[in-house]
Amino acid sequence: MVIKKMHDMGIRSEHAYLAGVASIGLSFASWFTSLKTEQAGTARADRWGIFVGEWAPTFMALGLALSHYEQQEGTLTGSLHAVKQAS
Repeated sequence: MVIKKMHDMGIRSEHAYLAGVASIGLSFASWFTSLKTEQAGTARADRWGIFVGEWAPTFMALGLALSHYEQQEGTLTGSLHAVKQAS
């Protein structure tokens, strides 16, 4: 039901995959920023990096679930067909 609702809201598998990749970059950026700007040391920076890094698998799993839903509903092949016609 959640995946159908997300799909109905216009969220596609590509969006979830992109969010997963972005969260990996954000994980590194938050670790590096915390390490350089806070006086708490490496342990705190590691916690920030791990916290944000844990989002990536969730986004990838949502992307996979959305991809399966798109294939089941036929929306993936329909959107690919539209892209081929536009080319």
